Amino acid sequence: MRAAELDLDLDVFAGPFDLLMTVVLREEIALAEVELGEIVIAYLEHVEEQGELDLEAATEFLVLIASLLELKSRLLLPAPDQEEVELAPEEAADELLARMLEYRRYREAAGHLAALFADGRRYLYRRAPLPPGLRRVALDAARPAYEPDRLAAAIGDLLRIPPQPDTSHIRPTVSLEKRLRLLRELLSDRGPVDFDDSFGSEDKLTQAVTLFALLEMYKRGEATWDQREAFGAITINRGPGVGRRTREAGR
Repeated sequence: MRAAELDLDLDVFAGPFDLLMTVVLREEIALAEVELGEIVIAYLEHVEEQGELDLEAATEFLVLIASLLELKSRLLLPAPDQEEVELAPEEAADELLARMLEYRRYREAAGHLAALFADGRRYLYRRAPLPPGLRRVALDAARPAYEPDRLAAAIGDLLRIPPQPDTSHIRPTVSLEKRLRLLRELLSDRGPVDFDDSFGSEDKLTQAVTLFALLEMYKRGEATWDQREAFGAITINRGPGVGRRTREAGR
């Protein structure tokens, strides 16, 4: 619950906290008569009943109660060497609003810094110790470890975009589900399928996964195949379970 929704039961007022601030700013109730300590006690009792502390709501409450305390102190304890400053309701409301806006700016800035800190924790930077020749040596006695041209070339290499890595040696991933989908589409479109004509140009890994998919379809009754001779052409045909699978998918 927000601090403005806190229910109060004071000697001079009973109701939500935001309504109290409204009547105080309108001078319907004198701020000097409001016991701010009772408001703090009521808020602490509410936090204890909830059993958990909302940091954002607590910060908002602290800003509001601190502003009211300062305004009340100006009314009760004017500076002896200065004229007493009386704030009109509009001026008091403007000052309180300005402080709330300032608090909001600092809160958003803190959130932004926290996000930057959390994002930076994902990176680990390499650390290198000083060269042995520079350890416990005065700065005047230090000597450059590399030639200036070599250092400039190293910095220039950091500014260049590196080439794309060669991934031609990495085999593409072959999915069994995709092979099953492809076989079903071929059988539904053109009937019998010649394995060599359809998959002969594929690499050996893709052909092996396709054979596994064909075995899976055979187990489900979706496909059969014929091979007249050893190492001969393989013809794939639709199995008796294709119609049953189609009817089940349409339900």
